[in-house]
Amino acid sequence: MVTFGGRNPLAMSGVPPPEGSVQGSNFTPHHYKPFSSHAHYRQVMCALRKLQESGFYWGAVGGREASSLLRSEPPGTFLIRDSSDHHHFFTLSVQTARGTKNLRIHSEGGGFFLQPDPQNTQEPPQFDCVLKLIAHYMGKGPDAGRSREGACGGSSGEAEMKGRNVYLIHTGGEKIPLELRRPLSTSLSSLQHMCRRTLNNQGLGGSEQAEQLPHTLRDFLEEYDAPI
Repeated sequence: MVTFGGRNPLAMSGVPPPEGSVQGSNFTPHHYKPFSSHAHYRQVMCALRKLQESGFYWGAVGGREASSLLRSEPPGTFLIRDSSDHHHFFTLSVQTARGTKNLRIHSEGGGFFLQPDPQNTQEPPQFDCVLKLIAHYMGKGPDAGRSREGACGGSSGEAEMKGRNVYLIHTGGEKIPLELRRPLSTSLSSLQHMCRRTLNNQGLGGSEQAEQLPHTLRDFLEEYDAPI
């Protein structure tokens, strides 16, 4: 399901290869915009590896195919795919009460974020991983249930609603709250991955309790630190 291009993305970006080998660096999504730095390259490649393990990364499917996949699913069902716009790496496709909506995930040196609301002066939250961005808008991030200053009001692009961070999708002159409830899986996850995801959801990953685990198990948790 994942499609890769044979060209080296760093050659496309004009940035020389980073020092040290990066696992999977010879395999990249079929769309890549220029990297701003070596750190940006490593950040995107790390996000890609985690997406490949997530079970809901659909790779090079287009917008029409994503809409077809999500059409019969309940609102709140979503998937991540490669962006068909060469200015972006990934796109979030989500089923809403008004059909499938596609949101480009922006990527700069500071992290990944959704399209800023032109009516909101606040900068959108940025994350070093696409999965952390998704968890944030599912209400599973570290700030879940925590109110944030300036996060409510008719002119704000984001709001705190019932413990969930809500992003407003601008479409057809309307604003539709972004609801992420469950990912559309490409295949069944392994038992090990489901256990790891559950432990992350309970906050074990990165905690003091995790330090007491064997190194092999601790490394396994750190490789995928998302709760979804």
